[in-house]
Amino acid sequence: MNRPTKTTLLRALVALGAALALAAPASAAGTDGADTHALIGAAYALAKASHAGIPVVQAKIERLNLELAAECPDAGAGTLENEASEPMTYEVAVALWSVEFDTLAGPIKRFVSSVKPLRLPSARFDRVLRSYASNLLGLATIPRPDLCADIRSWAASGFRTVPANVLALDQRVGSLELPELPWNLLARYETKSDANLVPFIKRAERNVEEEEFLKGQDDYYRILKTVGLPP
Repeated sequence: MNRPTKTTLLRALVALGAALALAAPASAAGTDGADTHALIGAAYALAKASHAGIPVVQAKIERLNLELAAECPDAGAGTLENEASEPMTYEVAVALWSVEFDTLAGPIKRFVSSVKPLRLPSARFDRVLRSYASNLLGLATIPRPDLCADIRSWAASGFRTVPANVLALDQRVGSLELPELPWNLLARYETKSDANLVPFIKRAERNVEEEEFLKGQDDYYRILKTVGLPP
């Protein structure tokens, strides 16, 4: 089973920043222009913090793996690779997401607070942004699952009963998708004033994609192996 697909915090925020930078307002005059400009500033700050957080996230994941190796190595040994075990392996992905999103919880909360009073000139964009911000905040407040306790409970049941808290957390996180922002709806508000943001954002996006490709799947499979769950 591959690590479940969900846009990571870093990629999502860099993409958000890139979209909004390319959709900068023609002028800061008027409510539409001022609100769009404020959104660009908030998104850029968040993308910048996200890019800077890449090594911090990786260091925390390395530490998590060491902690699991010390506390509950191979605790899930004997688990079959079938549908019944999927909530347990998904919880490993949730644990990794909790590390990623918690690392930037502060910047995320500042972003959400900044965009809350804004109203974008496109009603559709505005609606999608509300959903994006709400789910982003939800992801930033994912509780760190106690993998060792949950896997031990799973093993104690003879690998038949997934703990209720695991099912609840998986369901909660699974509903927090980050919608793609229809930034093209703001294209007519473009200006050159924020064009200097684009090169940084594109570089950041490439770095994040490379990091995810090189490390993301490896982290997931490595922790599954550490705790003895099937890939």
